[in-house]
Amino acid sequence: MQENEEILHNAIDDEEQESEGLFEKKSLLVDKGQEPLRIDKFVMVRIIGATRNKVQRSIDNGMVTVNGEKVKANYKVKPGDDIMIYTDIDPDLNEIFPEDIDLDIVYEDDDIIVVNKKAGMVVHPGCGNYTGTLINGVAGYLQRKNPLAAIENILPRFGLVHRIDKFTTGLLVLAKTERAMQQLAKQFSEHTVKRKYVALVWGNVEQEEGTVIANVGRHMRHRKMFTAFPEGDHGKEAITHYSVLERFNYTTLVECVLETGRTHQIRVHMKHIGHTLFADHEYGGDKILKGTVYTKYKQFVDNCFTICNRQALHAKTLGFIHPGTGKEVFFESELPQDMKQVIEKWKNYNTPKNYES
Repeated sequence: MQENEEILHNAIDDEEQESEGLFEKKSLLVDKGQEPLRIDKFVMVRIIGATRNKVQRSIDNGMVTVNGEKVKANYKVKPGDDIMIYTDIDPDLNEIFPEDIDLDIVYEDDDIIVVNKKAGMVVHPGCGNYTGTLINGVAGYLQRKNPLAAIENILPRFGLVHRIDKFTTGLLVLAKTERAMQQLAKQFSEHTVKRKYVALVWGNVEQEEGTVIANVGRHMRHRKMFTAFPEGDHGKEAITHYSVLERFNYTTLVECVLETGRTHQIRVHMKHIGHTLFADHEYGGDKILKGTVYTKYKQFVDNCFTICNRQALHAKTLGFIHPGTGKEVFFESELPQDMKQVIEKWKNYNTPKNYES
């Protein structure tokens, strides 16, 4: 579990994560000499810090499988069994202070809440961000709906199964029950959740559509940044599909579909192919990357930076199997005003008289 502890430390260290990394798959292969043993006891022995109640709950919720099949807690492992465990590696969310924060709740029922996150809001409490987060707001919202409920019972570890960057806007789903959390976490871990992002990037993306396949991992020198490892020698597998929505000569509006969900994946992948996200402070998109720097053009771009002073990235659609009904559901949100205004400015600027050779 040392590897998981390192991942946990990194998650606490970096509050701006765009990843379903709150849950990871851990595979165990039963040794040839293993005597028959109940799977709950076997997992408890192999996973440091696991308790019997937590393991049994995970088994009941289908978070532990044997040879790809769900089993009961009394299943006895045998040599050669391939056990898959969906491990919770989220930061400690036990100390949550409910707050009255304005939230854009897109949908809510007994199982889930879908929120349209605004720019600048950190998803969960962590180092340097213990209040003012989306989770603080959700806790406050649910507590106001049910003031007699104990705060620890409002959400199962506050129902967080994925997250997006602090300055990225868009859709997040949270679970309201333990069972819903486990089922959603499994979908994110298996990359079956359907997500589309809209991004404004620097440069004219030549191909109408394409796929970026390059591992994403922490930058070797700048530990709060991530980078692409196309040779696969570091990081984790990451796949992003993109398509062009509209061209503005010096910038391009693209749609990105995530096949995986690594930290800063879209930002890293688009930079990797030479199209850094517009106004992305961390990855160099907050300066002119395309076009000749002359007074009129520079003033125009600076005005755009003033309007959208963050990476121009929005999590527009979110689709998954509803944990209560078992049916596929889709949610969609409009682009935020800052991105709408900047896109409109580029449209108006995108005329032949404004082009520079």
